[in-house]
Amino acid sequence: MHELEYAGFWIRAGASLIDTILILMIILPMLAVIYGPDYWVGESIYFGFWDVMLNYILPAIAVIVFWIYKSATPGKMATKLMIVDAETGGRPSTSQFIGRYLGYYISMIPLFLGIIWVGFDKRKQGWHDKLAGTVVIRSNKAEPVKFRSPV
Repeated sequence: MHELEYAGFWIRAGASLIDTILILMIILPMLAVIYGPDYWVGESIYFGFWDVMLNYILPAIAVIVFWIYKSATPGKMATKLMIVDAETGGRPSTSQFIGRYLGYYISMIPLFLGIIWVGFDKRKQGWHDKLAGTVVIRSNKAEPVKFRSPV
């Protein structure tokens, strides 16, 4: 049986930083072309349809699609991490991935406490992981590993 290694706070933060840089490299030039310099210096917090699409909808779709097909985002792949079902160690369902994404908002509302929780939890689960029934593991394999629940 494969020895399971949960991914901690800092490696996951690094993976998120990679993902953020990649998405910004795509989105920022598009916003600049669509809205021009007023987007960066304007007083409005809402610039219209493309503002919402590029800042919220596109990233959500991209992340969930990567999770469904790769069990990881590019940042997680670069750091050799993957998301697995907390009970079976297998690939999570699409509904788990969608719930996990929505769980990020719950995790961030109280001063990011649900994200910081990863650093203190024995299975390194943030609130979004707990809500979705997932864990993030270190893995050199392309597919999720099977393991027994520690409970």
